[in-house]
Amino acid sequence: MTPTHILFDDHRHTALYPFTRTRPTGMVRCGILTAAERWEALTGRVPGFLTPTYMQEVFPTLAGADNVYINGAVHADAALRDAIGALQPHHKLTAGQLTIAARLHTAPQTPDELAAAMQPLTEVPYGGNVLALNHIWDIFSFNDALLRSDFALITAGRKSAPVPPHVVAMGDNLFIEEGAHIYPGCIINAAKGPVYIGRDTEILEGVLMQGPIAVCDHAVVKMGAKIYGGTTIGPGCKVGGEISNVVFFANSNKGHDGYLGNAVIGEWCNLGADTNSSNLKNNYDTIKVWDEQADALVRTGLTFCGLLMGDHSKCGINTMFNTGTVVGVSANIYGGGFPDKFIPSFGWGGAEGMVTYDFDKAIETANRMMARRGRGLSPAEVQMFQYLFDRTAAQRVAFNHA
Repeated sequence: MTPTHILFDDHRHTALYPFTRTRPTGMVRCGILTAAERWEALTGRVPGFLTPTYMQEVFPTLAGADNVYINGAVHADAALRDAIGALQPHHKLTAGQLTIAARLHTAPQTPDELAAAMQPLTEVPYGGNVLALNHIWDIFSFNDALLRSDFALITAGRKSAPVPPHVVAMGDNLFIEEGAHIYPGCIINAAKGPVYIGRDTEILEGVLMQGPIAVCDHAVVKMGAKIYGGTTIGPGCKVGGEISNVVFFANSNKGHDGYLGNAVIGEWCNLGADTNSSNLKNNYDTIKVWDEQADALVRTGLTFCGLLMGDHSKCGINTMFNTGTVVGVSANIYGGGFPDKFIPSFGWGGAEGMVTYDFDKAIETANRMMARRGRGLSPAEVQMFQYLFDRTAAQRVAFNHA
């Protein structure tokens, strides 16, 4: 019997807030793919998830009698796939203190139960390289490397659609899926890194791109955009302006001018016209960001770090974000000046004052945006957001001011 594959959350799940407040760690996009999509590409099988209880109806476990639990923060490759595939029942694959995978004939109901069940298993040390997300800034920091490896994975043995004659293309690492439309005046430099153009994408007139870049299925790059390397434009996103080393998860919009660099934007976000985010301090010092797990500012060790925005958050025109600003889930930001470097989930306002975003109105806004792409929140997702709204109330009390 072939075991069921399940991506599990460990302590890194809370370290990756706000992005993992609304998804398992294995659904975080880094590179072209999420960890779940990467595992599916490597094995041909769709994994389940073992995540906190409040998300389990949205992201089911799908456990069976024989289960291989795989750490959702770990980025798989063929060597790791083979090592996990060779794992025997009641054994776990490890790299130092990191548990990569475990094979069980039981089905724990929570990540804590799984951690307890894995404790007595026989260890199998893994000698290869392991890349795992440990901090929210790892998402953009690792993106360049994972773009390159994902490009090799998903294009191996396949032939690209032809480059239109009205497009200037450099380098041999450009792959265009069927149904993509690239308009006149575009310059695509795939000499420094691969460029992947997904199905049914639109690259409008005058776009400049320098790889490695991924423009995923159904995404749109607006006219005259300048896209630098290390950037992933997730499925259904619409982007414009100047972008460098940014990961857009899916269905988010930065449709106008303005700079965004060394940043991560979740799903269903919207950045108003001329929104800009600083990614470098004037004194060139390393940047601190708010760590929700530590409940404190922590040093990233990075000189460059921009905006980190959770799902369904929005900002108005001319919004200015300081270096290392973290925005929670379903926040609405507007007004002059720099807002605080941490905006709690369901925060409403800006530098001049923050209050709580009414829950029903937040859900209405989410559904209006999603309806534009033929989607809407399911009852299970609304329940998940209600849990988050209640769970983050203390943060809003601590950070909101009027």
